[in-house]
Amino acid sequence: MSQRVLLSAKEIHIILHRLACQLLENHLDFSNTVLIGLQPRGIYLARRLTELLQQEYKVRNVDLGSLDITFYRDDFRRGDKILEANQTKIDFLVENKKVVFIDDVLYTGRSIRAALTAVQSFGRPQEIELLTLIDRRFSRHLPIQPNYRGRQVDAINDEKVKVMWQENDGEDAVYLVSR
Repeated sequence: MSQRVLLSAKEIHIILHRLACQLLENHLDFSNTVLIGLQPRGIYLARRLTELLQQEYKVRNVDLGSLDITFYRDDFRRGDKILEANQTKIDFLVENKKVVFIDDVLYTGRSIRAALTAVQSFGRPQEIELLTLIDRRFSRHLPIQPNYRGRQVDAINDEKVKVMWQENDGEDAVYLVSR
């Protein structure tokens, strides 16, 4: 097994600022927009973007939530794969809001499909957008595309994209892992 660096900590930092600016450009004061990080790993990206928006760009009211999609996945209780539930924390209204789903890697699109179903439990959004750090564009099973992407990666199916976050993994980096 070998791995090569796709993004260094510095490159991730630059991409995060670009994504924050794109969000700010499209949502201005966030009065009608909520950010929802998809569990388990999208929440790290969502927190970082929220911190940037609040600290660097002085946006005051950014609603951030986390959504667990485990029980909405189409592979739940299939095969030998054991899925662990995470915590959903949405303490704001989603009804008639612009929702931005945030996830670290967009691969097949199945997680986003599950998120679209799961968020309906919290109301009917006016609009839903998708922000992802890594877009594995040639791996889709469903016709889902991000509105905001950090980097597009062409990885073949036996390669894995591994996103590391300082808060959880001790470093900021993105690796392409070959088996």
